[in-house]
Amino acid sequence: MANDWQLTPRRRVLRALAAGAAACAAPSALALRGPVTDQVRLSQAQTRAFQAWMLRIISAQIEQGPTPRWHHRDCAGLVRFAVNEALAPHDAKWLRANGIASDRRLPPELNLTPVQAALRNRWVQSDGTVGHFVTALALVQNNSRFIAREISQALPGDLLFFDQGDEQHLMVWMGARIAYHTGTVTPEDNGLRTVDIDQLMTWKDTRWQPAVNNPNFAGVFRLSFLS
Repeated sequence: MANDWQLTPRRRVLRALAAGAAACAAPSALALRGPVTDQVRLSQAQTRAFQAWMLRIISAQIEQGPTPRWHHRDCAGLVRFAVNEALAPHDAKWLRANGIASDRRLPPELNLTPVQAALRNRWVQSDGTVGHFVTALALVQNNSRFIAREISQALPGDLLFFDQGDEQHLMVWMGARIAYHTGTVTPEDNGLRTVDIDQLMTWKDTRWQPAVNNPNFAGVFRLSFLS
């Protein structure tokens, strides 16, 4: 195993992510940084409403196919889209634009303050700047906090982060199932997938198992602005 001084900066970050409890115990690069400060946070009630909207939005993509309003279709793009839309006002115009029927049981509104609403489309990049785009690695490193390496600690809307060497991948914990985008889109395949936890824990390619003994699984992460 390489010493820390032999690792590239990216690998040092990933080692810290995979360190688990040690990364969770003390302030680190996982904390939200930059203009979107870690003091901007949703209340517990707003957090529950946000999580419900995030899952509802992801479910709509899976049930109906990706909306044309969702650009950059990959694993991080799915998270960015669902987060940004969950933070939006969900009025009749929004429901029509997203193909969500108003007569279905919908989550409560978040009723965000102007400061909280400003979180929308604001992601902290690896260099500390803020923009509309963020990679999977920067999404967990700069915009999320480590929760655990045990999948049992995940809440709806939490992110499962996998490091496969040259590539990183995100999945979204939906409860009993996990949603993700493969990163590839073809005319016959929109790239969206769901799988239940039992299937994923016994996945033939063990690199994708969200298990403590899988070195490719960095753990469960939660968006920093959630309570």
